This record gives sequence, structure tokens and C-alpha cells, in this order.
Amino acid sequence: MLHVILHCPEIPQNTGNIGRMCAFTGSRLHLIHPMGFRITDAALKRAGMDYWKSLDIIEHENWEAFEKSEYAPKGKLWLMTTHANVGLWEAKFEDGDGIIFGNEGHGAPDWLHDKVGERRVRIPSFEREGVPQLRSLNLSTAAGIAVYEALRKINGK
Repeated sequence: MLHVILHCPEIPQNTGNIGRMCAFTGSRLHLIHPMGFRITDAALKRAGMDYWKSLDIIEHENWEAFEKSEYAPKGKLWLMTTHANVGLWEAKFEDGDGIIFGNEGHGAPDWLHDKVGERRVRIPSFEREGVPQLRSLNLSTAAGIAVYEALRKINGK
């Protein structure tokens, strides 16, 4: 199983979309509080639609509670960040690993970068002449790319 970990997400629609993807892929979704919305938010439910009932979701009061949880990933933790030297295509994901995503406004805190060390991964960007380099992708888009690449590697494809 792959674990998708959202650290203090702020936008319910992104969380709903990621939840839908997790339900579809059989991945477990971990939500680390505090969040910028309540889980009952209509926008979150609308984005997740009927998939929400099929979602394996666990909420954690904070990072420490996540680490102590019996449901926490047993494998390695990877942090998706624009501040990484390792590209997504080079990461060696395995069954039981967790992929952490920081929140939409601030990304992941420095202590979380330190915690994962060299397991910080970025999604490569493809530059075009005359087009300015953009900062990052939307959270739910980045999660979709990362989860499907990790599952491709875990399943040996």
C-alpha cells in the first residue's frame, strides 16, 4: 500500500481531489492537522463525490500523533518539494512507503525537510524558450503525478 500524507492542507477542493485519487488507487490518505478547513466542508465532499465512502482516510492531530499511529507507513517517507535535488523519475519507491505533501501556502516546514533528509523529491519541469519558469504545480496535480509514478515503480512496470 502507498500512503499519501497531506501536512496541514489548506484548500478543501485539493484535498477532495486527492482523496478521490487515493480511493481510486487504493492508497491510504493521511491528513495531518491543523487544516485550513473542516472535513465536513461541502467543497471537500463535492470534489471527492461518492468516492469519499471508499476512501481509506486517517486524520492525525499533529505530526507526532501521525508518527505514533499504528496506521503510519512502515516504509520510507518521501517529501515532494520544489527544493529537492532528486527527480521523481529517480526515486526508488517501495510498497509501504509514504509520500508527504506540504500545504498549498507554505509547503513543508524546515523540520520536515530535515527529517526526510535525502528523500526529498521534485517533479521535473520542462522549460520552453520564451516561457518563464513557474514555481510549482497545483497540489492535487502534483499528488496525482507522484502517486501514479510511485505505483508504477512499486508494481514493476
